[in-house]
Amino acid sequence: MEDKKDMSFLGHIGELRGHLVRSIIAIIIAAFAVGFNINWIMDHIFFGPTRNDFPTFRIVNHFSRLLLGEDSIHLPKDFPVRVQRLYQQFNVMMAVSIFGGMVAAFPYIVWELWRFISPALHPREKKNSIYIINAVWILFMTGVLCGYFLILPFAVNFGVIFKISDIIVPLYDLSDYTTLFLQVVLGMGVIFLFPILIYFLTSIGILTPMFMKTYRRHAIVLIMVVAAIITPADVLSMLMAAFPLLVLYEFSIMMCSITYKKIQKSNSNLPAVQE
Repeated sequence: MEDKKDMSFLGHIGELRGHLVRSIIAIIIAAFAVGFNINWIMDHIFFGPTRNDFPTFRIVNHFSRLLLGEDSIHLPKDFPVRVQRLYQQFNVMMAVSIFGGMVAAFPYIVWELWRFISPALHPREKKNSIYIINAVWILFMTGVLCGYFLILPFAVNFGVIFKISDIIVPLYDLSDYTTLFLQVVLGMGVIFLFPILIYFLTSIGILTPMFMKTYRRHAIVLIMVVAAIITPADVLSMLMAAFPLLVLYEFSIMMCSITYKKIQKSNSNLPAVQE
């Protein structure tokens, strides 16, 4: 451990390169696995939110039948998708494979990151970092699942049922749907890492729980803006994205408060400096 702590700058660069190379290899392997199963993934996962038997729609319709006596979500039986460019299907396959590879390999990437920084940590810091590292990939995966099951289905539902004329025949572009899918799912995964950012900003003394509570109203406005960016134009999708983000912000305040109290307690236990 001491050798790694005393490693030169170039040595650290070489060590980091090794971790990055292994992370990239993990993404490539996972992307190949997704690519070899692309037909099943496209039919059952990628286009899953376009069908009435999607789990989210079944749950909503179940409660709708209990309260209203009928289903509230009726998607068309077919979801016609058009391809306008020669290599459009190939480009979408590559995008889905790389995205799937990144999601599948994300826990390993975080583990490689921890392996790089852990030698420079004290035993107590290393113990605490294990919880942080696990929280990173758990929050990211939770955000991805939230985007896929909670936000994307309602965004698709709004886009399908919204009509301004019966003369218009819907024909959806494959690239547009792919952009919507990645924007919502990946965007929620990244945004769910917000508590980790709050933890580090609190640890270095930039944020305090008092500050976050004082500017809660400003944060709500910012959350609405972010929700509008990662979702389509409909209000329902924006609200479905904003609700978990508001819960996440309140959770971040709680975590900021705990971290701040630990820092204050640690500082109070430090010996006084002799004049």
